[in-house]
Amino acid sequence: MLILKRLLVLAAVFITASVMVMGQTTSNRSRSSSSAREREMSIEQSYLQESVELMIIREQSRAESRDMKLVALEYIDDAINRGNKSDEIRASLEFLALEGVVNKTRESGRLVNNFPDIRMKAAKYLGQIGSPEAKDALKKMVVADNEPMVIAEAVKSLGSIGMNDNDEITDTISFVVSRYDVLNPDNNLANSALDAFDKIAQANGRIDPSAIRTIQRIAEGTYIKPIQNKAKQLLSDLRKYGSKNKDES
Repeated sequence: MLILKRLLVLAAVFITASVMVMGQTTSNRSRSSSSAREREMSIEQSYLQESVELMIIREQSRAESRDMKLVALEYIDDAINRGNKSDEIRASLEFLALEGVVNKTRESGRLVNNFPDIRMKAAKYLGQIGSPEAKDALKKMVVADNEPMVIAEAVKSLGSIGMNDNDEITDTISFVVSRYDVLNPDNNLANSALDAFDKIAQANGRIDPSAIRTIQRIAEGTYIKPIQNKAKQLLSDLRKYGSKNKDES
């Protein structure tokens, strides 16, 4: 009799434990399903938030107000810092970078969208994007812009990106330095060019003859002494790289 009672008690304990385990499993499944839904909703919300942000950036970058463009650049800076280097961000930057130079708006014959400070900031952020498309936009800036401070920032960003297929970037930098060197040598532009040549040489393991000639021109030109000395030091440092011509394999 005593043995029968013990068996009945053990059976009751087993049944109770089984019910509790099944309940816990169901609860865990419910929480897991809820967590999955929450993650899915979080991804959707993040996507929607990003889409709205990109729409705002696009509209603000194309607004007539300089203040709106500055706000767009602040949002772009925040987006890039979060890792967003999308084509939409790059396209808005390219528009801002070429506004007033390629994309001109006139009222009664007067240019009303010439904002060098906006273009300079756009050049900086294009350097942080670092894509081939960003490189192409910066190259356009260097050739088309007429503000040395904007060109200097674009040159600096080209150096940061480091791409130089067929020496296209070093040739472009050499061209713009020579253009200003003839009539109005600019120390800031020369300094940016030296930094860019150095970074491009490091990125590609070589430097081309046109860049060497430009660095020599800066070293011997009418620039301030620190810039001349920097050019001379760079010439010395660049001896460790090859200087193959474009047609050489």
